[in-house]
Amino acid sequence: MIVVTGAAGFIGSCLLAELQARGYADLVAVDDFSRTDKLPNLEGKRLSARIERSEFLSWLDANENQVQFIFHLGARTDTTEFDKSIFDELNVRYSQEVWRKCVAYGIPLVYASSAATYGAGELGYADDEALVFQLKPLNPYGESKNTFDQWALAQELKPYFWAGLKFFNVYGPNEYHKGRMASVVYHAFNQIGDTGGMKLFRSHKEGVKDGEQARDFVYVKDVCDVCLFLMETRKNSGLYNLGSGRARTFLDLVRNTFKAMGKEEKISFIDTPADIRDKYQYFTEAPMGKLRRV
Repeated sequence: MIVVTGAAGFIGSCLLAELQARGYADLVAVDDFSRTDKLPNLEGKRLSARIERSEFLSWLDANENQVQFIFHLGARTDTTEFDKSIFDELNVRYSQEVWRKCVAYGIPLVYASSAATYGAGELGYADDEALVFQLKPLNPYGESKNTFDQWALAQELKPYFWAGLKFFNVYGPNEYHKGRMASVVYHAFNQIGDTGGMKLFRSHKEGVKDGEQARDFVYVKDVCDVCLFLMETRKNSGLYNLGSGRARTFLDLVRNTFKAMGKEEKISFIDTPADIRDKYQYFTEAPMGKLRRV
C-alpha cells in the first residue's frame, strides 16, 4: 500500500492520479472527508481505502505491515490564518506522530514542507539544513512548517528514508477548492474569463514596482514527478527545495495567461489586503542543485 495524506487536496489528488497512471494499484487516501467541496478531486481514483485523518494513526497501527510508503501532504495551508494552535495541532504534532510511526514500522516518508519557511528571504532560499534553525517565517503557517523541519532534523531516530519537500508556488488542476489560497494562475484564468481583466496586488515595498513581485511557480505535475522519483530511488534523505528554479513576476505570469487565453491584456492594481501586507513574500526562488544531485 502507498498512503497519501491530504489526498482530496490539490497536490495529494494529483499525486494519486499520477500513481494510478503509472500502475500503482494499492492506494490509500487519508483526509478530512467532511470537506465535501474537495471530494470531486477523488472522482475516478481507484482506492483500496479512504481513511479519516482522525483515524489514520490507529489504522496505521493495525495495517503497518501492508504499508510500503507514506506521502504526508495533509496540512493546514492557509497563510492568512493566525491562530497558532491550529497549526501546532495539524502541522506539527500530527506530523510528529506520523514520523514516529514511520520510524517504528520501518516505513519511508516524504512530507510537505514549504517555501514559506524562508520568510522574507533574509538568508536566501538555499535548502541547506544548517540554516533551518535560523530561518524567520512571516506567518504561523510558515512557522509550523519550519518547526517541524527543525524537529525532524533534531531527531536521533529517523525513517530509513525520508524527505521534506519545500514546495514553492505550486499551480495546476484540482486547486479550485482553495479559495483565496489558490495560485495566481488559477485566479488569473478565472478572473480574465469572467471579467476580461485581471487585478494584481499593488507593491507596498520600496524598490519593487507594481506587479514586479516575483515568485518561483512550479507545475503540480512536475511536483508529482519528483515525489515518485524520491519514492522509487529512496536515497539521500533530507530537506529539498521543489520549485522551477526561476522566479517570474506576477506581471509576466498574468500577461502570459492573457496570451494563452487569446485575450487582450487588461491589468489593474489593488492594494494588498491589510491582514497579509506585512507577511507578504515579495520574492522567492528555489536553488535546485541539491535535488538535481540525488
